[in-house]
Amino acid sequence: MYHRILLKLSGEALKGEEQNSIFSESAFQDMVSVIENLSKNGTQIGVVIGGGNIWRGKLAETLSLERVPADFMGMLGTVINCVSMASALRNRGVKATVYSALGDLADGVTISYDKDKAIKSMENGEVVFFAGGIGKPYFSTDTAAATRAIETNCEAILMAKHGVDGVYDKDPLKNSDAKFYKDISYKEVLDLKLGVMDLSAVELLMKTDLQIRVFSMKDATNVIKVANGEDIGTTVRR
Repeated sequence: MYHRILLKLSGEALKGEEQNSIFSESAFQDMVSVIENLSKNGTQIGVVIGGGNIWRGKLAETLSLERVPADFMGMLGTVINCVSMASALRNRGVKATVYSALGDLADGVTISYDKDKAIKSMENGEVVFFAGGIGKPYFSTDTAAATRAIETNCEAILMAKHGVDGVYDKDPLKNSDAKFYKDISYKEVLDLKLGVMDLSAVELLMKTDLQIRVFSMKDATNVIKVANGEDIGTTVRR
């Protein structure tokens, strides 16, 4: 069982199958329930959420937007997602704080990210959300997840995926002969250029003892199973 984890969610996970909405009530509440369950059972949790349900970077070119402001729009999308989930958790009696790489928002809605404060919050049983990526353009939330996990001494990054149940050598939705990896090293991920996460984020993790656990988000309770040590999906390690 992991003591401290970093949960990496895509923004799309919060809208489920509802393509024309930002949030799906059922998908949103399912994930809040999962995080609540883990927190109340003693797991220390950091969360990084993408902003893809609100803003897709691919739209920037279509709309003729510059890259830097478009990236900051994506960061603001992650703030919205983190603030919404933290608020829902607090309404259930779970302590939650949003630390943002973009600084404080009015009335303490978010707090400027500080590594030591975030660790202390985790140790005090708070669910900690890391919003705003790393606060710089050209970096994805994968990089934010890797960076924050290292900085806060997490044991594993749990990557809940839509559409796949682990790591494959090619897209299993398009290739029936795709090879599934149960256990794979960071070096192999880099050498084979596998789409676990951005390769720059994988490079950050190569010399750490952090594991990445990749599994299907189709069943939200898979997060609890993996956090409790069940061997499902793929494990990536040094």
